[in-house]
Amino acid sequence: MSAPLRIVLIASARFPVGEPFAGGLEAHTWTLAKTLSERGHHVELFAAPGSDSTLKVHELPVHRPVLSTAARADVSMPDAVWMAEHHAYLRLMLDLARDGERRFDVVHNNSLHHLPVAMAPALRLPVVTTLHTPPTPWLESAVQAQERCPVTFTAVSAHTAEAWHATAPGARVIRNGIDTRLWSPGPGGPYLVWSGRLVPEKGAHLAAEAARKAGWPLRMAGPMGDPRYFADRVEPLLGDGVEYMGHLGRDDLARLVGGAAVALVTPCWDEPYGLVVAEALACGTPVCGFDRGALGEILTPDCGRLAPADDAAALAALVPEAVRLDRRAARERAEHFCSLDTMAERYTAIYEELAP
Repeated sequence: MSAPLRIVLIASARFPVGEPFAGGLEAHTWTLAKTLSERGHHVELFAAPGSDSTLKVHELPVHRPVLSTAARADVSMPDAVWMAEHHAYLRLMLDLARDGERRFDVVHNNSLHHLPVAMAPALRLPVVTTLHTPPTPWLESAVQAQERCPVTFTAVSAHTAEAWHATAPGARVIRNGIDTRLWSPGPGGPYLVWSGRLVPEKGAHLAAEAARKAGWPLRMAGPMGDPRYFADRVEPLLGDGVEYMGHLGRDDLARLVGGAAVALVTPCWDEPYGLVVAEALACGTPVCGFDRGALGEILTPDCGRLAPADDAAALAALVPEAVRLDRRAARERAEHFCSLDTMAERYTAIYEELAP
């Protein structure tokens, strides 16, 4: 094994990196921090307060700026959440610019904020940024503001790399890995499952419609990211076999997913990766999903079926085929394609390539 590295891992400042996870980004960051630490590297995590202290990494708290009455009264004053995030990333990047090269070997940015990219030239240590989303104006501006952006970019899928090609043409594809020890095979059972954030772009309402059309019970789990969407589009569909199980921790969620016959994945946007697909496959649960974004990169005919986007009837029609798929094939796909070890090794190789 090569010498341990000193790694700054920058996470989202909006949600804690801890269970129950607010979304796939938080779950990915937790897994990466845990894995790198277990491999002997020294990891300091910049994340929201309340992040998992058992990671044995250093949490940098989010500090809110103390603004004058005049500043807060200014018509250009952004909302408080935006200012808190801006201030937190600004403090971190200024701290790293001051003497970060004496304390660390590499910075790995997994946030969605523009400042770690915009301020990378001020650092005397390499910066890696993983692209987790489609292009955003703030991030594109941060890259294009520099004649030569010094950041090394990775992308969570070939689909995402292609979406960013005009701005970050050299992005290397490193797919998010999952711990198949924690997401273990389940027996399957007499219901369908849907998991994810309850927000419009994840399409939980279409999963409920598809389950009804297919004649199967559906159990849903995830954080209520948009209460109005839940109240207007999801709650009216509950009952008569459709059940919301709440926001579950990883162990309970793994049991729920592993106990399902099929997982429904219903993105209403071009999913950059699809961590819930990898989690379902690791549990041995075949997937029925919409053919959007990166889902077609993960699924094969042996472990899943893809329906046209937003077509709940077409998705329902594929459920009987998916139920008959071999659960061992789903598990093998997760082990070979969504490997945590492969992800960690590829990131470590980039760190070692860039570290002085």
